[in-house]
Amino acid sequence: MDYNFTITRTTNPKEKPAPGASLGFGKYFSDHMFMMDYHEGQGWHDGRIIPYQNLSMDPASTSLHYGQMMFEGLKAYRNPQGKINLFRPDMNAKRLNRTNDRMCIPPMDEDLFIEAVKAIVKVDEDWIPTEQGCSLYIRPFILSPEVSFSVLPAKHYWFVIIVGPVGAYYEGNESKLHGSHIWVEEEYIRAALGGTGFAKCGGNYGCGMKAAYEAKKRGCEEVLWLDAKEHKYVEEVGTSNAFFMIGDTVITSSLSGSILPGVTRDSVLQLLRKWGVKVEERRLEIAEVMDAIENGTLREAWATGTACVISPIGVLHYHGTQFPINNEIVGDVSQRLYDTLYGMQIGTREDDMGWIVEI
Repeated sequence: MDYNFTITRTTNPKEKPAPGASLGFGKYFSDHMFMMDYHEGQGWHDGRIIPYQNLSMDPASTSLHYGQMMFEGLKAYRNPQGKINLFRPDMNAKRLNRTNDRMCIPPMDEDLFIEAVKAIVKVDEDWIPTEQGCSLYIRPFILSPEVSFSVLPAKHYWFVIIVGPVGAYYEGNESKLHGSHIWVEEEYIRAALGGTGFAKCGGNYGCGMKAAYEAKKRGCEEVLWLDAKEHKYVEEVGTSNAFFMIGDTVITSSLSGSILPGVTRDSVLQLLRKWGVKVEERRLEIAEVMDAIENGTLREAWATGTACVISPIGVLHYHGTQFPINNEIVGDVSQRLYDTLYGMQIGTREDDMGWIVEI
């Protein structure tokens, strides 16, 4: 289907970050944004690209009080031919609708989602950074400005996409990967079975801030979440999926409903199996991880996500003790995964998986 979006160009362009400037993550945003409305009985309509601006909401808007919202995250890259690469946007479209279903938000045609992403990226393509490890981050989200104190699904929504140049999610990973310090969280929980752990909604991240804040006070970059019921099984690293290579087997948590079905997670699993690496998706006890560290069979560990791509884990902080993994040296599998995925994304490696969508 051919989607036509109106475009209103800004008359006051922003100053872009200087080449080589530290971009950080979420510090800069481009000149424009995509916006579209949903009304019950009319569906999604009036897709438009407008100058980046504030959203005006009534103080009694339902999303402000009851958190009925969702978001996604993906990236755009400039390839050596000057074209723009998106990485598996169809997976983000599918996940958007899974989250929408859980949050009682109307579904969106997957092609419409992808075309909206392409449209805003194309309008602001001169914001795509070309430095090593940098990209254009794309943040689609849905919320409701509807005025209501009824704890019921809204009938009016906004779909918005904002974009901006970013560096590595973990500072210092732009030019060379390094092992991060991770705090094993035993008190707070992120999500329980039957909840919204598999969904991209704000509540999941809001409830995780306390643990992340405490971890950073202890010198750690992120939290390793354990299961909500027993605090026994490994789940996720902060906003990323977690992988552990014990012996010759890579183990990651199964998609039981309490962890996010990451796009990078799925990509890593496919690559490992293609390379002949044994993979297990199962419940993994933190005790098994610690035993593997003690007996030397935990060869490497890493986190995966759109923001970080591949982030090696160098040290686990558990029960007041620091446990280095592989002497804090980035493992061969972690490095190969990063080189392969990031190489595909920026167009310096062949995409033999059919994952790149070129604009």
